[in-house]
Amino acid sequence: MSSQLSGVTVWLTGLSGAGKSTITKALEQKLQLLGHKTEVLDGDIVRQNLSKGLTFSKADRDENIRRIGFVSHLLTRNGVIVIVSAISPYRSVREEVKQRIGNFVEVYVNSPLAICEGRDVKGLYKKARSGEIKGFTGIDDPYEPPLNPEIECRTDQETIIESTEKILVKLAELGYLVRAAA
Repeated sequence: MSSQLSGVTVWLTGLSGAGKSTITKALEQKLQLLGHKTEVLDGDIVRQNLSKGLTFSKADRDENIRRIGFVSHLLTRNGVIVIVSAISPYRSVREEVKQRIGNFVEVYVNSPLAICEGRDVKGLYKKARSGEIKGFTGIDDPYEPPLNPEIECRTDQETIIESTEKILVKLAELGYLVRAAA
């Protein structure tokens, strides 16, 4: 079934702690259960491997996103559903990657900064607030939310199951997967 369908990149963007990784795991599991080839590109893991040595300057952040986009494009054109989980704070480079890939669904994982800080499992917001980390997205570096995302997941108002289902429904509507009637 899935071999006849096009690949697509599902790009989850949002602040650290918004819920991108949690939704990504749930979405990957659901898509695999439906028989789809999937690949996850997590921003932190890509940074440790493909983008090792890049800083958190705007130029290097953009380069990191371009690298994720390049790999996503290769996988997408080969029929894979790629799930990207990356803060990707700058709108212009997200748009650039979207244009390159074509089959691209932007998911804004939206949660208020205060909620994200409360979920701060890595302790990054605390370090940014104390000045240990400079240029932290949402604190002293901007996050530019998508203007017209295909999907918005409000993780402060909906469950992971609801957010995941919202994405699956949209992917089916766009023809990227076939689902049995619920």
